[in-house]
Amino acid sequence: MNIVNRINAFAKLGDILRNPDTSIYHSFNSEIIQLHNLTLNSSNYNPWFTAENIKDAILAIGHSLKSAKIEKWLCPFVDNELEPPIPKTIGVVMAGNIPLVGFHDFISVMMSGNKILAKLSSDDKHLLPLVAKMLIKIEPEFENQIEFTSEKLENFDAIIATGSNNTSRYFDYYFGKYPHIIRKNRNGVAVLNGDETTAELFELGRDIFSFFGLGCRNVSKLFVPKGYDFEKFFQAIEDYKNVINHSKYVNNYDYNKSIFLVNKVKHLDNGFLLLKSDTAFSSPISVVYYEEYEGFTGLNQILLENNEQIQCVVSIEKNITHCIPPGTSQMPELWDYADGIDTLEFLINLK
Repeated sequence: MNIVNRINAFAKLGDILRNPDTSIYHSFNSEIIQLHNLTLNSSNYNPWFTAENIKDAILAIGHSLKSAKIEKWLCPFVDNELEPPIPKTIGVVMAGNIPLVGFHDFISVMMSGNKILAKLSSDDKHLLPLVAKMLIKIEPEFENQIEFTSEKLENFDAIIATGSNNTSRYFDYYFGKYPHIIRKNRNGVAVLNGDETTAELFELGRDIFSFFGLGCRNVSKLFVPKGYDFEKFFQAIEDYKNVINHSKYVNNYDYNKSIFLVNKVKHLDNGFLLLKSDTAFSSPISVVYYEEYEGFTGLNQILLENNEQIQCVVSIEKNITHCIPPGTSQMPELWDYADGIDTLEFLINLK
């Protein structure tokens, strides 16, 4: 199977995922019904996987799989680089913090012409196999390139593993002798300059609350001008208040609030989100840290020095480099690589 066939197959998959309710491909009705049922019932095995969150994840992937975007992603590579003479087996340890979080590694292995041996997280073990089933139905030759396992990974040539800072030490110990990408904790941050409109602050709320803040691209830290008044921010995100009706989220909110109150920790509270002044980047669920700044030169230096803790920066401020607009943190393009590591280049350069 050549690269053109792979591109066409994923583009068709994107069409289906963008339009799951219209059934533009009637031969996929069975798979679409299965996907619909998984969307409705996934919270039975993972309470964080609400139907809304799964739909958002599927739609974001669907939009990333337009033909023009796939071709733009692959443009830096010539066709023969994507046609390895002997395909390698790539072990992939996938996270399960948000729905289909391992899809980018999946498509990267497929587009590099290699085989994937994926160990799924128990928190997200149904969605990707169904998406892979749809892909194989589009292009049957993919079947020989895809294997999912719940067992210990063995007989692979390289490894991609995503986890926490703690599990990364485990990954380093077991997989360090192989060519590897090992990812640790990272978080999204936002830089406010005080000129944000209500609409832009509302979109920032999407970056905070989508997937309950569990994704590495979710905003968990705000940088605000010295003396910033949070009243406008709280008003703008009021429409996200229903997040407090989720049992696991409210349990985290109540716990963190009680800790702050018992320990007399100064914080702000709007009834569903806690704001705390803190220099750290990774905040607990239901909590967003904030830190004041006085100038963009110093702030950019802080962002640079802490680059390995930051997955993305959300801002409208032109003095902040490499930032993305509010509301887009959970809609990465194919070329927005996790941890800034070019997965496709890694796979192509395997010897």
